Amino acid sequence: MSSASFNALDSMSSKETMVPDSERRRALFGSAVGSTIEWYDYFLYGTMSSIIFAKQFFPSDNALVSQMLALATFALAFLVRPLGGVIFSHIGDRVGRKKTLAMTLSIMGLSTVLMGLLPNYAQIGLAAPILLTLLRLLQGLALGGEWGGGVLLAVEYSPRNKRGFYGAVPQTGAVLGLALGNIITSMLSAGMSEEAFLSWGWRIPFVGSIVLVAVGMWIRNTVGETPSFKKIQATRSSARIPLKETLQHHWREVLIAIGAKVIETSTFFLYATFTVSYMMDHGFARSTILNIVLVCALIAFPFMLFFGHLSDRIGRKKVFILGSLAFLAWIFPYFWLLDQKSVPAAALAIVVGLGIIWASYGAMIGTLLAEAFPASIRYTGMSLGYQIGAALVGGPMPLIATALIAYFSGSYVPVVLFLAACALVSIAAVAMARDRSGQPLDD
Repeated sequence: MSSASFNALDSMSSKETMVPDSERRRALFGSAVGSTIEWYDYFLYGTMSSIIFAKQFFPSDNALVSQMLALATFALAFLVRPLGGVIFSHIGDRVGRKKTLAMTLSIMGLSTVLMGLLPNYAQIGLAAPILLTLLRLLQGLALGGEWGGGVLLAVEYSPRNKRGFYGAVPQTGAVLGLALGNIITSMLSAGMSEEAFLSWGWRIPFVGSIVLVAVGMWIRNTVGETPSFKKIQATRSSARIPLKETLQHHWREVLIAIGAKVIETSTFFLYATFTVSYMMDHGFARSTILNIVLVCALIAFPFMLFFGHLSDRIGRKKVFILGSLAFLAWIFPYFWLLDQKSVPAAALAIVVGLGIIWASYGAMIGTLLAEAFPASIRYTGMSLGYQIGAALVGGPMPLIATALIAYFSGSYVPVVLFLAACALVSIAAVAMARDRSGQPLDD
């Protein structure tokens, strides 16, 4: 690097430390809002796959087959998320975080609105599930690129001693998006007849997301490029082919990221998607389930911020591993409580599982992965590891769990063992990671 580049780097480093608090807060808010909207659109499909899509888009004489087909399309989006991560992270590392996030939010919003306008199987036949699946794949591509950029918008603007807290904020978008979808779905269910909801009411949350996307685009347009990317521009140090450099020099960090993602994604979709269908099969009312998940998601929000702050004090690895061990201890009681067919018992199970335990490692993963890669390939490295981990376990998890319970005559023990294995993989991976809490991000 030339002396001019070194001088530019020194200058940019000094400017980073002088970023106004108002600008940091604006970036943090933009990250949170955009992330919430993206996850709302994405999770809405998961909620409706158990309630609507199985019957209206994948009808068959066997209810289990219809449900598994709907869950299979839910899982398919995860297979294209790594591709979306590669495509959009390349743009993010070469062109900038801000432009990339505008693209991903637009694609996600358009796909969601079109889902709400799509005729069902009874109206257009086989074209209905095909078009629904294609739109779901577009959602997967968009989220594959959105997640990394949303996290970096917060982390790369953060003060060094608050990076865990800042990184936890976009992660709360997952629970807030889930909560928002459940609020709207529950209100519609309560405010109209069952026939009206199943006929056309379910479409309202999808079409209405266009308003949320417009708000998100406006907010994000008020935020400038991150200090880390400005350094890359000033020193002309961007990677020519970020994916190639990542795989050549940072493959170990990618593998650790994949391993860390396993527990975070498998357990989230245990609570957010599989539990909905499992509880409905055990006689719980749909509105009851949605309200329980809603309350638990809202409880998770402050706990995620707390664990993010805690990681700034004791380190990311400690918080992540302790949370993973807590999940291992809770997974058997979780299913036992659900099988009591009691609303208070089910609420306790999900509050502890999603609202507290998942929040501990769910808050950590964005910052932990961002700190593992240099700025020039950070978007690519963290997105690749995160999205591959999601594709391997997260998307298929509801399908795998449903198949295991069906094969083993309703026993949840195989599902417990599967999830315990996921936790052990993540504990081993994070144990091998470097904890860079409190260190300069771009050192």
